[in-house]
Amino acid sequence: MADTERYDIVIAGAGLTGAAFALAAAQAQLKVVMVDPQPFSDQLAPTFDGRSTAVAFSTFRMLDALGLGETLRPHACRMDHILVTDGRRPGAASRSASPAFLRFDADEIGGRTGGEPLGYMVENRRIRAALAEAVTRAGIAVRAPETVASVATDAGKATVTLADGSTLIAPLVVGAEGRGSTVRRAAGIETVGWGYGQSGVVATVRLGRDHGNVAHEYFLPSGPFAILPLTDQRASLVWTETTRRGEALRDASNAAFHAHLMRRFGEFLDGATVEGPRFVYPLSLSLAEKLVAPRIALIGDAAHGVHPVAGQGLNMGLKDAAALAEVLAEAARLGEDIGSETVLERYARWRRFDTAALAAGFDAFVRLFSNDIAPVRLARDLGMAAVNRIGPLRRAFMQEAGGATGDLPRLLRGEAVV
Repeated sequence: MADTERYDIVIAGAGLTGAAFALAAAQAQLKVVMVDPQPFSDQLAPTFDGRSTAVAFSTFRMLDALGLGETLRPHACRMDHILVTDGRRPGAASRSASPAFLRFDADEIGGRTGGEPLGYMVENRRIRAALAEAVTRAGIAVRAPETVASVATDAGKATVTLADGSTLIAPLVVGAEGRGSTVRRAAGIETVGWGYGQSGVVATVRLGRDHGNVAHEYFLPSGPFAILPLTDQRASLVWTETTRRGEALRDASNAAFHAHLMRRFGEFLDGATVEGPRFVYPLSLSLAEKLVAPRIALIGDAAHGVHPVAGQGLNMGLKDAAALAEVLAEAARLGEDIGSETVLERYARWRRFDTAALAAGFDAFVRLFSNDIAPVRLARDLGMAAVNRIGPLRRAFMQEAGGATGDLPRLLRGEAVV
C-alpha cells in the first residue's frame, strides 16, 4: 500500500518562487513539503539556464530576511543607474538617431531607500543555489525527482497523489510550478494570454572595461535590447527578436553569433566576448483568471507569466510568496484553517490588482515600443522626455521599479514573516 504523509502545505514546484515560499512558510512554523520533477541536487549546479534577474531592492530585503543575503551579496551587482533609449538602428549601442531617453539614478531616491541601489543583477543560478542551501539547512522536506499526478480537494483537506502512487495530505496546496501548472489545471482555473511572436536571446558577455553599474535598455522596432551589469566585469544580454530571428541566432555558429552581437553591441564598453552557452526563450503573456480555488493558491508564473521587458517576473512571484506566507502565518496564529476560502481570499485580494495592473502595463509597454510607426514613436519620445525632466515623476518610477510602493508584505520591508 502506498504511503501517506501529512503536512500543513504541499508546494508543487521547488524553483525560485516555490523555494522562497517554503522558507517563508517554515519561518512561520508551518510544516511544508516541496514536490519537483527535477533532482533537487540540480538546483546547486554551477550552470543551469543562463538567465540573470534584476532583483528589486525590496525583493533583496526579502532574500536578506530569509537568510540568503550573506550568500548572495558577493554575486549581486548593484544597478545604480539605468539608461533607457528609444532607438531605430540595429547598432543599439551606437549613438541613437533619437534624442529621447530616460536616466534613473539611485542617488535621487537614496534618502528614502537608505542608499539602496535601484536593484541588483544576480545570476539565477546563484539565487537558486542559495535557496537550495537554505532549504536544506532548514530541514524542509523535498520530494524530488517526483511529479504531482493529481490533486483532489474536499471540505477538510487536499489530497495530492504523486506519480509513484504515494499521497500527501494537507489543508492547502500551492501551485508554484510555472506556466504549465498541474495544480492550476487541477483547480479548473483558466488562463488568458497570448504570444508576442518574439523570443528572448539570453547570453552572458565579458566586457572590455568596467560597466560602472549602469544598466542600458534600448527599445528597437524588433523589441528591447538590454545590457545589464553583472559582477566580475560581465553583463547579461537580453536580446529580443522575432521568433524566427531568435531561433536563427540560437542555431548560428559561435563566430556568426558573435558577429551579429558586435553589430548590435557596437564598440560599447570596448566590445564583448560571449561566455558560456546562449539560450532562447519564447515570450508570451499568461494570466490566471483566479489566484485561489478551494484549498489551492497560485504563486509566481503559475499565476502570471509576463513579458520580461521590465525584469519584474521574479519580483512579482516573490511578492506573491511573501504575501501568501504572511496571510497564512496570521491565520495559523489565530487558529484558522489555512486552506479555507476566507483565508485564501485575503491573499487573492492583496495580490489581484497589483498582478493584473503590472501585467497590463508591461503588455502596453511592449506594444508601444516594439514598432516604428512615426506618430507612435513621436508620442513615446515626447513622453520619455517629459518623464526625464519631471523630477517627482521620475522618482515615482524608481520607487515603483524598486517594489517599495503600495501595501508591502513584511518580508519586503526586511522583516521576518512573524
